[in-house]
Parts: sequence; structure tokens; C-alpha cells
Amino acid sequence: MNPLNHVVIFGATSAIATAVARRLAADGAHLFCVARNAERLESLLADLRVRGDDPAGERIRGLAADPADPATHENAWTAAREHLGEVDAALLAWGSLPDPATCHDSVEATQEALRINGTSAVALLTRIAPDFEAQGHGVIGAIGSVAGDRGRQSNYVYGTAKGMLATYLQGLRHRLAPAGVDVVTLKPGFVNTPMTEGFDRSGPLWVSPDTVARGILRALRRGRAVAYLPWFWRVIMTIIRAIPDPLFRHLRL
Repeated sequence: MNPLNHVVIFGATSAIATAVARRLAADGAHLFCVARNAERLESLLADLRVRGDDPAGERIRGLAADPADPATHENAWTAAREHLGEVDAALLAWGSLPDPATCHDSVEATQEALRINGTSAVALLTRIAPDFEAQGHGVIGAIGSVAGDRGRQSNYVYGTAKGMLATYLQGLRHRLAPAGVDVVTLKPGFVNTPMTEGFDRSGPLWVSPDTVARGILRALRRGRAVAYLPWFWRVIMTIIRAIPDPLFRHLRL
């Protein structure tokens, strides 16, 4: 079991990451939170310090920086390590849901979606992996998506980014295993967050960020290779991946 006593969260103000941070703060963890919006970050830190009984901010701190911008990674990671010392866990939790129709017609929008949801995470993982490897323990978790399991007409640009991230994490997992470092690919399904606002979220497959957060913490502690959140998405995606392409191309998924 991996301890989660010293944790850095990149993209900490996302709904899922906030739910994770709240649970860790209540457990007394030392946290370092990185998020783009300074005002929202300060509000989150104040909330976490109340939950974690840390009014002076000795255990819970943060830095306003855009984790989707690789130029910020060095400074953010250095600040996190200075606060936490050795890092038990790093969680990568930022992203955006691009408009598919815009991406269909725009090279720029497609490249931006790939950067935010894929290549920026790969850049950060490339930076932090050697330090985890050198310390010889810890767990790295990155939030991907079930959308990365198979390209679908409704969101294939977003799915491309998450599929790339999943493949990178698979290779990184293989590389870091001899060092005793776990790499966890986290694949949420439909989650009620601001990113999915505008969708019909009344169906039984939709869950709360806190439900996903519980699954994330369980997967990180156990060092699971891949965690579908909730579990039933593993079954759903196994079925979707098994549909032959001649049939699949006619399904409006």
C-alpha cells in the first residue's frame, strides 16, 4: 500500500481534484496544490486548511501556475518538493473538453486540445519521473478518460489526447516498476463537473466528483495499473472495444 501523506496535485481546482484534496486534507496529509487561477486556488487552500485543521498553512500550501504550460513545470515541481520533501504521490488532474465541431474545422483548436489534455501532461511526467525513480518509491497518477479507449465521432480529438496519455503512462509504468514506483492511469467515465455542463446528466452512468475521488485514492494506495471510475466502465469499454469496425462506424457514439 502506498502512503498518501505528502501529495502534490496539479490542476487542483478541477472538481475531481478538489474532491481528492478535501479527503486528503481531512486525513491530515501534507498537500501542495498547483492551479492556474490564483483566486480559486486561494479559496481552495482556505477550505482545505479548515478541513485539515491547519490554520497557519504549515501542511497545506500551493502555487498559482498553469500546469498545461510546460514552462511552469520546473518551478512548480521545485516548490512542491521544497514544501513536501520526498513526495509520496503526484496527481495530474487538469484538462478541458473541446468542442468537437470546432476541432473538426480548426487545426489550431485541435492542437490546443491535444496540448492541454495530452502533451502538457507528458511534459510534466517527463520532468518528475526521474525524481521518483531516484527516491525509489511513490506513486504517480494521471487522470485520463474512457474516451481514450476507442476513437468515437463525438469526441475523437479529446480521446486522441487521452489515448496518447494512456500509452505514455503504460510505458512509464514499465520503466519505473524496477525502482518501486507505481504509475496509475485513472479513467473516469461520466462525471458531474463544470467541464460536462450542458450535457444531459440525468442518466444512471453519471456520478459525482466525490465518488470518483474515492476511487482515485483507492487506486493510488493500491498502485493499480489502470482504474476505471466507477468500476462498471471497465465492462462498458470492453464491450465498445469489441464491436467490429464495420458495425462501429455506423453507431452514433
